Amino acid sequence: MSRRFTVTSLPPAGPAGTSDPESRRHSAAEPRHLLGEDAKGDGNPKESSPFINSTDTEKGKEYDGKNMALFEEEMDTSPMVSSLLSGLANYTNLPQGSREHEEAENNEGGKKKPVQAPRMGTFMGVYLPCLQNIFGVILFLRLTWVVGIAGIMESFCMVFICCSCTMLTAISMSAIATNGVVPAGGSYYMISRSLGPEFGGAVGLCFYLGTTFAGAMYILGTIEILLAYLFPAMAIFKAEDASGEAAAMLNNMRVYGTCVLTCMATVVFVGVKYVNKFALVFLGCVILSILAIYAGVIKSAFDPPNFPICLLGNRTLSRHGFDVCAKLAWEGNETVTTRLWGLFCSSRFLNATCDEYFTRNNVTEIQGIPGAASGLIKENLWSSYLTKGVIVEKQGMPSVGLADGTPVDMDHPYVFSDMTSYFTLLVGIYFPSVTGIMAGSNRSGDLRDAQKSIPTGTILAIATTSAVYISSVVLFGACIEGVVLRDKFGEAVNGNLVVGTLAWPSPWVIVIGSFFSTCGAGLQSLTGAPRLLQAISRDGIVPFLQVFGHGKANGEPTWALLLTACICEIGILIASLDEVAPILSMFFLMCYMFVNLACAVQTLLRTPNWRPRFRYYHWTLSFLGMSLCLALMFICSWYYALVAMLIAGLIYKYIEYRGAEKEWGDGIRGLSLSAARYALLRLEEGPPHTKNWRPQLLVLVRVDQDQNVVHPQLLSLTSQLKAGKGLTIVGSVLEGTFLDHHPQAQRAEESIRRLMEAEKVKGFCQVVISSNLRDGVSHLIQSGGLGGLQHNTVLVGWPRNWRQKEDHQTWRNFIELVRETTAGHLALLVTKNVAMFPGNPERFSEGSIDVWWIVHDGGMLMLLPFLLRHHKVWRKCKMRIFTVAQMDDNSIQMKKDLTTFLYHLRITAEVEVVEMHESDISAYTYEKTLVMEQRSQILKQMHLTKNEREREIQSITDESRGSIRRKNPANTRLRLNVPEETAGDSEEKPEEEVQLIHDKSAPSCPSSSPSPGEEPEGEGEVDPENVHLTWTKDKSVAEKNKGPSPVSSEGIKDFFSMKPEWENLNQSNVRRMHTAVRLNEAIVKKSRDAKLVLLNMPGPPRNRNGDENYMEFLEVLTEHLDRVMLVRGGGREVITIYS
Repeated sequence: MSRRFTVTSLPPAGPAGTSDPESRRHSAAEPRHLLGEDAKGDGNPKESSPFINSTDTEKGKEYDGKNMALFEEEMDTSPMVSSLLSGLANYTNLPQGSREHEEAENNEGGKKKPVQAPRMGTFMGVYLPCLQNIFGVILFLRLTWVVGIAGIMESFCMVFICCSCTMLTAISMSAIATNGVVPAGGSYYMISRSLGPEFGGAVGLCFYLGTTFAGAMYILGTIEILLAYLFPAMAIFKAEDASGEAAAMLNNMRVYGTCVLTCMATVVFVGVKYVNKFALVFLGCVILSILAIYAGVIKSAFDPPNFPICLLGNRTLSRHGFDVCAKLAWEGNETVTTRLWGLFCSSRFLNATCDEYFTRNNVTEIQGIPGAASGLIKENLWSSYLTKGVIVEKQGMPSVGLADGTPVDMDHPYVFSDMTSYFTLLVGIYFPSVTGIMAGSNRSGDLRDAQKSIPTGTILAIATTSAVYISSVVLFGACIEGVVLRDKFGEAVNGNLVVGTLAWPSPWVIVIGSFFSTCGAGLQSLTGAPRLLQAISRDGIVPFLQVFGHGKANGEPTWALLLTACICEIGILIASLDEVAPILSMFFLMCYMFVNLACAVQTLLRTPNWRPRFRYYHWTLSFLGMSLCLALMFICSWYYALVAMLIAGLIYKYIEYRGAEKEWGDGIRGLSLSAARYALLRLEEGPPHTKNWRPQLLVLVRVDQDQNVVHPQLLSLTSQLKAGKGLTIVGSVLEGTFLDHHPQAQRAEESIRRLMEAEKVKGFCQVVISSNLRDGVSHLIQSGGLGGLQHNTVLVGWPRNWRQKEDHQTWRNFIELVRETTAGHLALLVTKNVAMFPGNPERFSEGSIDVWWIVHDGGMLMLLPFLLRHHKVWRKCKMRIFTVAQMDDNSIQMKKDLTTFLYHLRITAEVEVVEMHESDISAYTYEKTLVMEQRSQILKQMHLTKNEREREIQSITDESRGSIRRKNPANTRLRLNVPEETAGDSEEKPEEEVQLIHDKSAPSCPSSSPSPGEEPEGEGEVDPENVHLTWTKDKSVAEKNKGPSPVSSEGIKDFFSMKPEWENLNQSNVRRMHTAVRLNEAIVKKSRDAKLVLLNMPGPPRNRNGDENYMEFLEVLTEHLDRVMLVRGGGREVITIYS
């Protein structure tokens, strides 16, 4: 038994974590005096293991002596080999619930008892429990009927198929059970640890349901033996006529079944130890009954038992209503009628009116058990299927039939068939008799050598039971008359159990033995099923079942037992053993199918941990067993199979959606890796076709100092754009070194993953630590994805505070990002005013998505609105497409061509052509260009301090705003700024504030209205002399109509001593500014109220000297628009008109 210690840790003496030499010598001298109370865990259920990072290892144990000093710093995570071997030697894994039960018993009376090591061997621990669980009610109550209906040949095939299924499953189970220690839980543990929590939970619950319904079947078998063969007078409901006997029997089964279930559940609740004590008695009854059958077969060969049956013509008669098998009898010299006469005639007199068939045919009596030497085997070789309500007839007997269509009186004492029979039905009824092969694996914690005992005991038990079943099929067909075999309830043999008529020395041996064996099997099911549910509940993979993991103080599953009894009552209310048997067959077959699948997957994947001691397995055998289980499911009942698979599928999806995350090293993860590798290699064969193209996004987000995403709206937009399809990589960059900032990167990844889960973004997260943001973003763009599964589109926010940065690295990073995406043939999506984008809970009830198609970029502008409108946020927005016509273009023809093009693309949208004729460049454009170039020169020529630079930039900005309003007063209006995405930006101010920083000596412009993206939020320290003027929303509206302060451009010229002659401006910049101004005017006029505006993003200048001007062009292009997405294609067609 493993010991538990508490080791007193030594206080660190310095930053290196070294301890004081004196204390170290003291602890080394007396290491064993530190043993104290039991160590307490963290309360989290974990699988016990003596290996690295285990909670059971002695974390505080030092490496004694100086020989291991080199490894002192690794002592917290890497145990010494000696302690590892000690932990392995003392490693025990007891069955579920037994540990608590033992502790509760050992603590009684205030003294602890030593726990005995498991001593059970193969015979007592595996072989006999498997025999007890496999042999059951079907052998005694239904096997003779199955042989009589299906015949020896088909019954032999049926038994062989079912036994082969369980044998192949046992081989797979042996391989899994010997691949390490298998705790209690049996098949659930093996499947869940091999195929993952989803499959394990689904199949485990199905196995639980199968075990529960098996308990119902055993209870129904117990009641059938009680009422039909032991005490028929105990029936509460009596049938008035023969047609009501079946309904009365079902009602009796329901009443007595509920009573027996209540008694059994009470016994299990009071104490499982009583069930275990009587288990050997129940097993003895089963073995004794089987031996009595074989003894009776041997005896029948030379001395057959006397069980005569009465036939009227070829029809079998029930013995319940008469004693003498004759129409007439002699009493002295007088002929009198018998009781049989009275059953078929109107009176007991000879001149009475009798049934026509009774009059025409003779009554004969034959032996029901002719014996093994009678040659009867030839008659019972072939099948004789019956429909419901027909009379059981003996083949080959002379009979004078009646006219076709003559009805049969159900009140006559015939033996009728109670159900329509066919081969697949018989398979479903018979299969539960071969279940129970998991009994050995459930006891793995009690075995001396589980890895040796489980395969040997289970396979021997299946071989033994298979031999018994196959021999029973042949012997029943050779010894018992066919009409008796087809008589399910033994009515022709005085109501005796059919198999009991063959037994020696008395039929009561079988009746009493089968009664106690079915009682024992029912108790075992009610004992095992709650523990299986408790094991599933304690694993925490099904959240709503966690309440059933609790129980009494000793670990007994009280709540699980209550649920099991309720489900078992459903089976009892069905009340028919023949109806319940196919239900549990489905659940057991599904369980066995996944055991075979688990073994096949592990074998084919060749995982390094797959090293079973049992060598006699192969993946083909597992695959054959899996196929056989699936085939048997649909053979038994195709609709029950579909229902069982639907239940398992629902449980699987529920665990996948709501269940706890578990990492058990399951084979499905390995299978996923293999499938992913295969798919990635296939993707490497070439780029995707245009029809298969979809945006595979790399989303660049920024995190704050607490590692939280600054703008979660980017992920909302990602979810709306992707709808869960395709690849999504959410990337972020942290500045610093990997060694110093690795914990922050992990926290950032966790934060991003939580946000992705909240926004329902299916994808991956990648946080890169780099010395600067520029290189980090470049690394993400270059290395994101794997093989052919790489991003083709980059989504990023607009750097809204690019003007206020002291080193202006923000806009340089952005422009380099644009250049890199262009060089890498990646599409680029830039969102402006991203904080105004809708979240996933929002809905637009009306509005439009406007596309401004200036240049053709491969169709990205057409595809993006189509994808967005698939999401419920944008679903009610209509799509409008604007294109620009120049002087020489035919706008009418352009509109027709564009409409036709959209029709072939299967995209519904309104089309409008905007005519932009040649016009003179306005003074507003010149002045805008002038201010832009002056700003560039200022930053290049003047070496100002940080605060001075802020003042100069602000002054230029204020002057330019005033002159802009003078040139274009129609567009002068206050717009509230919203924070936007920017790499490495500072903390944002509240959205309802517009904060302007002015120097006292600088001219103030209180009425200037900043455009979107121009909110001058400074970064770093601010001079104390600066005045902070904060405009709230109300003040902004009040100031809206005030005119601008009369500040002329002369102030700028005097201040900088520059001559801003318009003719000296760069004409290329003037033309670009003119284009930006004209386009912005057109877009604002047409799309001011649009919910989203998408337009082509111009490329950056080839000459890097004009990079800052490029940012200004984009600002002007998107002024006065709420939500803007700039789109830059990746250089390939992404949409096609072809199917």
